[in-house]
Amino acid sequence: MSYSINRRPLLGGVSDSEFEDDLETELDDPNVSIPDEKPFLKQEEPLDRYNFAYIVFYLLGINILIPWSFFITADDYWMYKFRQIHENDTRTFNYNYTENLETKTDLQASFTSYLNVASALPNTLFLILNTFISKTIPLRTRMVGSQCIILLLFIMTTVFVKINTDKWQATFLVITLTTVAFVNAASAIFGGSLMGIVGRFSPKYITAMSGGQALGGIFTALAEVISLWIGASPVLSGLMYFIIGDTILLLSLIAYIILEKAAFFKHHMLDKFPERIDSDFSVNAEVMFSQVHTISYLNIIKKIWHYGISVFLVFFISVTVYPAITVLVESENKGKGYAWNDIYFVPVVTYLIFSTGDYVGRVLSGIFQMPKSKPYHVMLLSITRVIFIPALMFCNAQPRHNLPVYIHNDIYYILITILFAVTNGYLCNLSFILAPTMVNTQEKEIASAMMGAFLGIGLTTGAALSLYMVKALENLVHLKIIISYKYYQISLVL
Repeated sequence: MSYSINRRPLLGGVSDSEFEDDLETELDDPNVSIPDEKPFLKQEEPLDRYNFAYIVFYLLGINILIPWSFFITADDYWMYKFRQIHENDTRTFNYNYTENLETKTDLQASFTSYLNVASALPNTLFLILNTFISKTIPLRTRMVGSQCIILLLFIMTTVFVKINTDKWQATFLVITLTTVAFVNAASAIFGGSLMGIVGRFSPKYITAMSGGQALGGIFTALAEVISLWIGASPVLSGLMYFIIGDTILLLSLIAYIILEKAAFFKHHMLDKFPERIDSDFSVNAEVMFSQVHTISYLNIIKKIWHYGISVFLVFFISVTVYPAITVLVESENKGKGYAWNDIYFVPVVTYLIFSTGDYVGRVLSGIFQMPKSKPYHVMLLSITRVIFIPALMFCNAQPRHNLPVYIHNDIYYILITILFAVTNGYLCNLSFILAPTMVNTQEKEIASAMMGAFLGIGLTTGAALSLYMVKALENLVHLKIIISYKYYQISLVL
């Protein structure tokens, strides 16, 4: 038996006709086995060793909300910075918590509103902008650059904790609001880019990023409860919050730089060729590369608009009443001398329980993606959450002059909060998981970035409407001075 074997050197010249003759000879002989070349055409997916990428996505998710969360949580610190300065005032860092709310300075009364405006506008603007720059500015520049900006600004904010700004409060206010605006702009670029990244990964990693955001809320709520428990001064609590924030931001930056070099990360970030290359490879390749260069933003929106509207509705409805209305809900046993009712009720129920429920909802959506087949079902479920607006409005939110209270019992309020939080987390993460499945591989990053833009618009419009919701409960004076958690906590001590 004889075999026809091509003994030419591997790199030696050979014509197409000669190569085909050799190949046909081998194929015609049943005793010659041809090795399967498919493994060379489809690269095996690298492993996520020690779940490193999963852990990093959690950390990066926390990083999205940590700056804003600590700016809000340190409200005692801001009230101290903008307090009324008396002639014989000595810098003892002791703040009078029992000071009547009606005597708050203009800066104290308006600071939270200023903070909301300085954060919401640049956040939404840059979330939308990130959708269009994602293909022009390199990913590494957006991710590393934005995190460096946030970290530097947060360090500057930490330094100001130990600087006496009593003589130039107005200037300090301008510096603070400018810092908040730049932090939120950078955070929007970072968050939008991160959403684009996780859109290329499996639901497990999308859930890690989304769960990290909720975990950041749990983390700051626990920090607030601990601060109340140990009786920390406003300056000490503010310093503690910002140092913790600096540490998390630095760890997040280092972790992402390491993650970029991992084979698992690189594998998902590269556009993959078709799994099977046939005789018409040149035609397939031409079509594929033409698709890469002709991505249509309008076509992407047409594919994902159901999920975009869903995530918009989720955050629009949630922010309309949370935390503007929920921080005003009092325990039915308030004023009876119990620490739970007078001090811990709001931080535990409004912040800790809500953040925990939000986290549970996001984790559940990573396990059970239901409904999955029809996008408009998710949108309809998001619309039904509007029932939570009147439900929370009719809880025991005080002070109120225009609406009656129908839900007095603390247990009912806690149950409503749990359902409100779980549905928020579940539908939010479900939309982010399913949206990338509606588009091609080359469109996943932009589609996920667009989802971030829908989220930002929901936050901004919800925050604007929340002011009118508060006005429905209170008169104009209370609207201006009781708007954040700390204002409410101070009123509890009176």
